[in-house]
Amino acid sequence: MSTYVPRVIDTLLAERLQSAGAVVIEGPKACGKTRSAARAANSETRLDIDQNARDALRIDPSLVLVGRPPQLIDEWQLEADAVWNHVRRIVDDRSQPGQFILTGSAVPADDARRHTGAGRFAHLSMRPMSLFESGESTGAMSLSALMAGERPASPSTGLSVADVATLIVRGGWPLNLKMSAASAARANVDYLRNIAQVDVPRLDGIDRDPERVLRVIRSLARNTAMERNVKRTAADSAMGDGDEAAINRTTVATYLGALQRLMVLEEVTAWPTYLRSRATLRITPRVHLVDPSLAAAALNAGTERLLSDLNTMGLLFKSLVVRDSRVYVEPLDAAVHYYRDSSDLEVDVVIQCRDGRWGAIEVKLGTGQVDEAAEHLTAFAHRIDTSRVGEPAFLAVVTATGYGYTRPDGVVVVPIAAFGP
Repeated sequence: MSTYVPRVIDTLLAERLQSAGAVVIEGPKACGKTRSAARAANSETRLDIDQNARDALRIDPSLVLVGRPPQLIDEWQLEADAVWNHVRRIVDDRSQPGQFILTGSAVPADDARRHTGAGRFAHLSMRPMSLFESGESTGAMSLSALMAGERPASPSTGLSVADVATLIVRGGWPLNLKMSAASAARANVDYLRNIAQVDVPRLDGIDRDPERVLRVIRSLARNTAMERNVKRTAADSAMGDGDEAAINRTTVATYLGALQRLMVLEEVTAWPTYLRSRATLRITPRVHLVDPSLAAAALNAGTERLLSDLNTMGLLFKSLVVRDSRVYVEPLDAAVHYYRDSSDLEVDVVIQCRDGRWGAIEVKLGTGQVDEAAEHLTAFAHRIDTSRVGEPAFLAVVTATGYGYTRPDGVVVVPIAAFGP
């Protein structure tokens, strides 16, 4: 087995096992959930490969849920009712934290019979690896430091725009780290095809058309980091596919729901804040595929193609920053949002901590766009009613290359290869 690469979630999992009877780790397939959970477990049951265990769970769950705690139940959603309700009961009976780790790559269908698990279960989200986790970022300019009011700096990381394009194509999938960009791109195409052919139909037992699912994913890739719009996705599903007709909105909505349950499609919600101006806030969520490599794969875009289309690369780079930000906010107990108002003033990423601290990030592929982005952030900060939400802990521009420093206007410039938790 290859050497384990530490993940940001490792510390969080250890902490939750001290405070909750069971910890649920959810994330897309192949992001590393099982490997991380297995390191913290003392026994394990893998339901995706152990049919005997699945059969036993249906008859008598106590035959399976007897491992030395913490016991890992991998792909628990395959037997959701039996696992959830009996784990809850066992946690109650034992009255001790750290009894189970449940990992799942699909959200089970809603079932009123399944107890909420309040007070027994802690939930963690896991995503593909950030650049800090995969070793491409030094982490010298950490989000936690920025949120604490510190102003770290970084020498030039040496990462080029071409390097960033390659990282987008490769993605943060652990199995891709040692592959060439071309091999990783092929693996990502296969990943999407497996979702369309196997995972989406399996969710509801309906024989879905894989090519239609792929056309919807392709539309999402073309509209990365834009507001969710079922009508646009339905119309766009016909583009670039010859004489293929657009997919109707009801079907598109069904596919989007399935992709969200599989955790390969994520929403970034609008930041609910207070404004000094009369502008009104836009509230429609923006959508991202969970890793920009999936968008690149859907568009059949390798490194060279991205470098020849910097507009598309800029959108996928923004998606990469959102992915990494979502990994880095977990230890801060924070959430990632975006901002847009009726005057079309936008900010790519707003990070809001539960304790009220917040910071804002503009994402720019080129260092030549930093001045414009800094002016944009300053205008945004002046529009916010800071008497109600407080002053921002930081305003930052995340770039693909260059140095990390603080400008005279207080805006921090953060190269992606120095960004970290």
